[in-house]
Amino acid sequence: MPKSKQQKETSIQSLVAGIKSAKTTVFANFQGVKVKDSEKLRRDCRAGNITVLATKKTLLRRALSEVGVQDVDTKIFSGGVAVYMGQDEISAPKAVANFAKTNELSAIFGGLFEGKFVNASQIKALASLPTKQQLLGQLVGTLNAPISGFVNVLAGNLRGLVSVLNNISEAKAKV
Repeated sequence: MPKSKQQKETSIQSLVAGIKSAKTTVFANFQGVKVKDSEKLRRDCRAGNITVLATKKTLLRRALSEVGVQDVDTKIFSGGVAVYMGQDEISAPKAVANFAKTNELSAIFGGLFEGKFVNASQIKALASLPTKQQLLGQLVGTLNAPISGFVNVLAGNLRGLVSVLNNISEAKAKV
């Protein structure tokens, strides 16, 4: 059954609100994907605070024009379009790319990053980046490395002294 004009407007407004609030938006194909797999992806997205909306290309085009994104050619989107809107830069691309690895029917069309359209290869590049928590952990490790090295150098002197004293005591015990 076709959507009424009011239903279409509601869909457009929810798309506009989601795109405006999301830091990264991914457009992907969902047609042909088994319901069981689609539900698993939706569960994973809910756990990662990612909003998922399935929409028609015409409604998506209208929502994008309302947001101010004009450079998206929705004709390159084949089949149905699922819109994944993440609250951080990496979560939505990572979730969709991980799903696309295991499901050959799912294809990434592209997405929005910092208000500009990016192609599928750029979305996949975003998905390969470590998460914010991993990057912060790497930064802390890098900042902590000189301090750890200094502590190990100081401890090395003490270990050397203990080793020399231990060898002296063993030598005296043999005599």
